[in-house]
Amino acid sequence: MDLKTIRAQAREKLAGYCRVCPVCDGRACAGEVPGMGGTGSGASFRANLEALARYRLQLRTLHAAKNPDTSCRLFGLDLKTPVLAAPITGTPYNMGGALTEREFIGMVISGSRAAGSLGFSGDGADPTMYDAGVEAIAAADGRGVPIIKPREQQVVIDRLRRAEAAGAVAVGMDIDGAGLVTMALKGQPVGPKTPDELRQITAATRLPFIVKGIMTPDEAQLAADAGAKAIVVSNHGGRILDHTPGAADVLPDIVEAVKGRVTILADGGVRSGTDVLKLLALGADAVLVGRPLVVGAFGGGTAGVQFIIEQLTAELRQAMILTGCATLDDITRRVLYRIG
Repeated sequence: MDLKTIRAQAREKLAGYCRVCPVCDGRACAGEVPGMGGTGSGASFRANLEALARYRLQLRTLHAAKNPDTSCRLFGLDLKTPVLAAPITGTPYNMGGALTEREFIGMVISGSRAAGSLGFSGDGADPTMYDAGVEAIAAADGRGVPIIKPREQQVVIDRLRRAEAAGAVAVGMDIDGAGLVTMALKGQPVGPKTPDELRQITAATRLPFIVKGIMTPDEAQLAADAGAKAIVVSNHGGRILDHTPGAADVLPDIVEAVKGRVTILADGGVRSGTDVLKLLALGADAVLVGRPLVVGAFGGGTAGVQFIIEQLTAELRQAMILTGCATLDDITRRVLYRIG
């Protein structure tokens, strides 16, 4: 298993949907939604990478951080890495269908587990896509997190029950899915939630509830007030609203608003272990990775997903050595140098 082989095989299986570019920056696939691109001009997709690129790392080598520990604890699980698998669905219309939804999410969940990580599953324009994720999580002894689209209240609650029955460690909603083009094209009603509606949903489950798609401090506070145990700072990979800021742009203000009240996850534009380090230094407790794991799954199956997560973790560990961080708690703003 090597990255060159994974990428070559993924390019073949994803032909016409993802070019597996040397740099995955959203330029070649701008506007390809459905597909793997960013909505409209692709500016929001690119903003995630541009926001991370505004930070450089402070090199430090006079210290005792010779064998860094990348482990963390989330939702009652001890993990080897803070690199988690983001929820992604739509293999037929986003990825070309070389893998079925069940095959794909099974690879993501099992590959994440093999890497000592945690995989998220999603919900899609075909309602059975959520079922595929729940099945994969149940098969992995509950080691996964199903994410639900902002559907009608009773439909959401029905999906909460399925997550609980699968033994999932947590459950959540990608609240920004209210704007997904693919949901509208397939006639699946979704929309924004009021704070009261969100409170009803978090109260309806015994599982820790995650709100994904938070991009402002006020909505982070609303999510915490409504009972969320975690949030994901995310612009949905740039797939729902053109010209949003990148996740790394808004993360510091959100951390300042709710750090200590909720677990803070972040995603968007993560392509290396140094990107992971940057988001952790900006205040995230862990990081979600999306498109690189699509390449891993299509190019190498379960082992491909495991390979990508382990590679990112190894890069993170090396970056920790060279910035003087022995544990994840040591990764703070002191390792960053902002330009521009």
